[in-house]
Amino acid sequence: MFQNEVKLRVRYADTDQMGFVYYGNYAAFYEVARAESFRNLGYSYKDLESNGIGMPVLEMQSLYHAPAKYDDLLKIIIKIPEMPRARIRYQYEIYNEKAQLLNTGETTLAFINMANGKPMKIPEDLKALISTYFKN
Repeated sequence: MFQNEVKLRVRYADTDQMGFVYYGNYAAFYEVARAESFRNLGYSYKDLESNGIGMPVLEMQSLYHAPAKYDDLLKIIIKIPEMPRARIRYQYEIYNEKAQLLNTGETTLAFINMANGKPMKIPEDLKALISTYFKN
């Protein structure tokens, strides 16, 4: 299983009138974690796009356990629980500085050929980087 950790500071613009992180912003937090996890593998989203590959979100689930607030330093733990094929599934846990679990979530994305919009398998160079985390 692949796992990575990302730190993110809650901006004032991320919050609603009650001072809590607006629920829709968790999707953006998940995206930051995905992009940074790929970067830590040595393969960026920009690399994917320059090779004509997109990764649209097919499904997202999010469960809110406690509110994140302005200026909280969040720790986002992201996991890829199984070797990706044409789809890649991510799991997320978001904690505040007190190690309180604030949010859990999951997204499923697909690899697509940007030229024709059709699904495709995980690119071989990315597969080579990530497969080391799934050896028996």
